[in-house]
Amino acid sequence: MEAGCMINPNSNISVMWKTVSEDCNLACDYCYYSTCGGKPGKQIKKIDVNVLEKFIKEYMAITRGVVSFAWQGGEPLLAGLNFFENVVALQAKNAPANTIISNGLQTNGTLINDRFAAFFKKYNFLIGVSLDGPREIHNLRRVYSHGKGSFDQVMKGIQHLRNNRVEFNILTVIHKDNVHRVKDLFEFYEQENFDFVQFIPCMDFHSQRIDQPGVYEITPKQYGDFLCEAFDYWYNDGNPKMSIRFFDNMLSIYVNREAELCTHKKSCAKTLVLEQNGDAFPCDFYIHPDWKIGNVGEDALTDILKHPLYDTFMQMKPNLPEKCQTCKWIKLCHGGCPRNRRWSDDLQQSDPDYFCDSFQQVYEYAHERMLPLAEKIRKNLFTQGLSYMYKGQHPARNDQCACGSGKKYKNCCMKIGL
Repeated sequence: MEAGCMINPNSNISVMWKTVSEDCNLACDYCYYSTCGGKPGKQIKKIDVNVLEKFIKEYMAITRGVVSFAWQGGEPLLAGLNFFENVVALQAKNAPANTIISNGLQTNGTLINDRFAAFFKKYNFLIGVSLDGPREIHNLRRVYSHGKGSFDQVMKGIQHLRNNRVEFNILTVIHKDNVHRVKDLFEFYEQENFDFVQFIPCMDFHSQRIDQPGVYEITPKQYGDFLCEAFDYWYNDGNPKMSIRFFDNMLSIYVNREAELCTHKKSCAKTLVLEQNGDAFPCDFYIHPDWKIGNVGEDALTDILKHPLYDTFMQMKPNLPEKCQTCKWIKLCHGGCPRNRRWSDDLQQSDPDYFCDSFQQVYEYAHERMLPLAEKIRKNLFTQGLSYMYKGQHPARNDQCACGSGKKYKNCCMKIGL
């Protein structure tokens, strides 16, 4: 295990808040969170306004000028438009001058109307919409409590986003009913002009049950085959025309950037996950009493971020299994997600990620095509960088590379003759 990596309370921390806990108006059978079965009741659980303001004030106080909020659920739009109007008012009230505030929201899309969409546009919310494919696929699993599919309502919500020019992406859960239907998915994405898509493999366990190994609905081979076929559509003969988050992250590594998706970073992202009642956890895969690091309504935020369990959590991912340490693809996934690794009781040893074989399969499959694509992109970035960083002159060996990677020129584009 690496040396301690205690979170610096003054470093940038992103926040994911379960806005209404697990209340939801859908009853998807594979849901990772919801226990309400699509019947949240008349009294929706919301974040208490005093807890909300206390946290926002303290969060703004420790920021370095950038704060990031992700609003999730359950279905966060059940909180109502007034709730989110109060959120942005409190953010504006407590933000130091020149603070960059970003808000993202993940929704099933069924409750989006024109008023919500206009609000999202006004305050630059980035919206993630859960959509498992065309109608016949989506309606198999994403249903209301009475069994009716939600596809039509989701598409109406998306149209409201488009009418108001709101930025959004599509999140597709890959499960037993669509893992073999890559062609259908991509034809649907192209037909609907969905430019930004991400995939999540379906899991058959709840966030609270970290004492048991994860159970997945699809096998590593099925997911690997899915990713390889999806890569062909994304690659498009070397001219990708759609953003697929998994492959975008791969490409980032090939062009000497760092992946932004936490599964493929060197260490877990510095994130604070909050339950509706203010309970704080280091990750949404570890919402369990054993991993509680405080409550933002009761404890100082600086104390929560110094909690020893946070340090313990941050040391898990870099503590790689032996198989990962000698893997030629280690720079592309860095061991994957700790939640997908079976751990010893003392958290000192683990098996590889459940989807390790999936990742290796697609990395091997894509490698020879990623190389020329990455070189083309690096050349373009390098040319652009020469003009505004070095006034058309090449950098010296130890200067920052003109491609913008942050590496020294000799360790970056100089190696490929740029």
